[in-house]
Amino acid sequence: MAGKSKHGARGITRGGHQSPFVLDISRLGMRPGSMITFDETVSSPSRIGIELIAIPEGAPVDLDLRLESVSEGVLVSGTASAPTSGECARCLTPVTGDVEIYLTELFAYPDSATEATTDDDDEVGRVVDDTVDLEQPIIDAVGMQLPFSPVCREDCPGLCPECGAPLADFENDAEPHGHDVIDPRWAKLAAMKPVDEDRPDPDAGGRE
Repeated sequence: MAGKSKHGARGITRGGHQSPFVLDISRLGMRPGSMITFDETVSSPSRIGIELIAIPEGAPVDLDLRLESVSEGVLVSGTASAPTSGECARCLTPVTGDVEIYLTELFAYPDSATEATTDDDDEVGRVVDDTVDLEQPIIDAVGMQLPFSPVCREDCPGLCPECGAPLADFENDAEPHGHDVIDPRWAKLAAMKPVDEDRPDPDAGGRE
């Protein structure tokens, strides 16, 4: 048995489930070797990623999956890809890109040996009411795949430590960007108003 889903075509449907990553597998059946392929673009139900970069909520996620019935459950394998957006870890300018993850997940049938010998905290999912939920596996895989410190370019110089301006903005200037740094011990003196040398000295009268 095999079928294919393409933007609502026959095969796997999500039915009334809220998350687009919850797939209805009722047509797959439980006979080992039965297979259904799933090729569809869905909207990300939430922001998926890490602090500085992620798949935005509502972004298109391309799913290219194969669901196969095995003796203990349903084996899901394939890829998920989506655009990403975030900010550079060095200069905080916007960065965009793409991420692609590879999935190989087993979802145990109710009352199977795998279901009976694994806990809910284990890395084995469950088939629930003829559905499999890929949301957490996708979240985990995306978090592992994305760079912890994304950069706008490999040689990004970052921000000026004095004024916070992106140093890349000054790369074509004739003079390097910089600031006069005053020794804090002399800061109070630098803030004082200079003495006007043209002002007459009141104590100078009568001097020879």
